[in-house]
Amino acid sequence: MIESANLKAPDAQLDLRGTPCPINFVRTKLRLEQMQPGTVLEVWLDPGEPVEQVPDSLTMEGYTIELIEDRSEFFALRVRRPL
Repeated sequence: MIESANLKAPDAQLDLRGTPCPINFVRTKLRLEQMQPGTVLEVWLDPGEPVEQVPDSLTMEGYTIELIEDRSEFFALRVRRPL
């Protein structure tokens, strides 16, 4: 994982706070499929099951998780769409 200070702004953001599993994974995947290859999506997820399940599910689908950042009330997940 990369230090947050070295990261440029994500290409898009998706706020999924309050969205239950597996809907948050499905919405993340659909948004990534609409993006250009190589771009980065930042997803805001609740603590607990969402931040535990969504990154693992995305990794199994072939996406690269670049950062999981604890922002105290939620987690910011940065995922890159493969080329």
